Amino acid sequence: MLQKNKIRVVELFAGVGGFRLGLEKFNKKKSDLQVEVVWSNQWEPSTKRQHASEVYVARFGKLNHSNQDIASVKIEDIPEHDLLVGGFPCQDYSVATTLKNSKGLQGKKGVLWWEIYRILNESQVKPKYLFLENVDRLLKSPSKQRGRDFAIMLKSLSDLGYAVEWRVINAADYGMPQRRRRVFILAYLKGTQLYDNLNKSDTEDWILKDGILAKSFPVVFEKDDYKFQLKDDVKIISDTFNLGGKLSPFNISGLYINNEVYTVKTKTDFEGKRTKLKDVLVTDKEVSDEFYISEDDLDKWNYLKGAKKEVRETKDGFKYNYAEGAMVFPDALDNASRTIITGEGGKSASRFKHVIKTKKGYRRLTPVELERLNMFPDNHTQLDGVTNTKRAFFMGNALVVGVVEKIGETLFNAISEEKSV
Repeated sequence: MLQKNKIRVVELFAGVGGFRLGLEKFNKKKSDLQVEVVWSNQWEPSTKRQHASEVYVARFGKLNHSNQDIASVKIEDIPEHDLLVGGFPCQDYSVATTLKNSKGLQGKKGVLWWEIYRILNESQVKPKYLFLENVDRLLKSPSKQRGRDFAIMLKSLSDLGYAVEWRVINAADYGMPQRRRRVFILAYLKGTQLYDNLNKSDTEDWILKDGILAKSFPVVFEKDDYKFQLKDDVKIISDTFNLGGKLSPFNISGLYINNEVYTVKTKTDFEGKRTKLKDVLVTDKEVSDEFYISEDDLDKWNYLKGAKKEVRETKDGFKYNYAEGAMVFPDALDNASRTIITGEGGKSASRFKHVIKTKKGYRRLTPVELERLNMFPDNHTQLDGVTNTKRAFFMGNALVVGVVEKIGETLFNAISEEKSV
C-alpha cells in the first residue's frame, strides 16, 4: 500500500544519480505527494575503486545506499517500495531454462535484467510501478532474432502482473541540449488505477494522448501501427521469436497488456524553445589549457573526423577496403549537441569526441559542459580523486535528467490522484 503522501523509490544501477535528480525535482512542486529514495544500488564490476558510487554518496548521502554487486544482494535487504527505477545495460537476455520449482526464470548469468526480474519475482510486495531506461537498440536485439530481447522483457513483466508502455525519446526533439535517443519503459501492476486505465483505454488513444508518456512528451501518429499476440512462455519466446526476421516488430512507441502488443511509429509534436550547444558553454577564461588542441595535433583530428576511402591491412596481412563519411568538425554550436559517449574524455584525438571552435582555438568540452548537456547540476561529478576523463565517462553513461523529470512529474501527478488500494 502507498504510504500516505509518499512514494518510495528504489534506484538500481544508479550511476551518479541521474534518475534520482530527475524524480526528486517533483518535491519542489506544489503537491501533497513526496518522493523518497529508500534504497539505491551502484556497483561497477570492472573497477577496483567505485568512483560512481562515491559521487552518488557525496551528493545524496550514504544512508540506504548499497555498493555491492546486485546479484549478491538479498531480497530482504531491499526495503518495500512503490516505484523501481533504473537504467540497466543492454545485454543478451536469453533464457537458459524455466526454473522447475518456482515461477521464476534462469537467464544468462551476469545479465542485469534478470536481477530486476529476481527482485520483482521474489519481493513479498511488488512495486506498483516501474520506470526503466535503455538504449533504443534494445527494441531490435539481437541481430539474429530482431526484437527477441524486448519480447522476453515484456512477457516476463506480464507474467508478474504488469502492463507496459514504452517510447523511444530523443531529448533534443523536445528542446533539450543533447541528441540522445533512449527507450523509456513504464510498467503498472495489476490493481493500480493506471493499469485499469490502460486496460480500458483504446490502444491508439493511450499512445497518442492518454498515456503517461504521451502526456509527458506529445506525439502524433506517423505510420506503421501494428498489433500482434505475445502468448508463448518466455522460454519459447527466447528460442523462437522472429527467427530469421530482418526487422523488429517493435516500433518506437507501444504498449503490452493481456498478451497483446500494439506498436506504432510516432513523431514528435513540439514547438517550444530549443537549447543549443552554445547555450551550455562556459567562458573561455573558465577553460584550462588541457582542453585545447595544439596546432600539431589538428591534423590527427581532421583525419579522424574526415571522410575516408582507403585500403587497410590487418595484423595477419589481410587487406580490405574501408570507407566512412565525414563528421562535422568542429561541432556546430547552433544546434543540440551530438550524443555524449563514454570515451568523451582524454586528450587523444578521436572521431567521436566533441570539439568546438572558440576565439582561443579548438577545444574539447569540459566536464561542466558535459554535465549541462545531460541537464545535471554544475560540478555534480566533481570529487577528489575523480579525473576529468572519469567525469566524462560518467556523462557518457548517464541519461538526460530533464526527460526523467518530465515523465516523473506526469507519473506522480497520476499516482497522487489514485486512491490507495
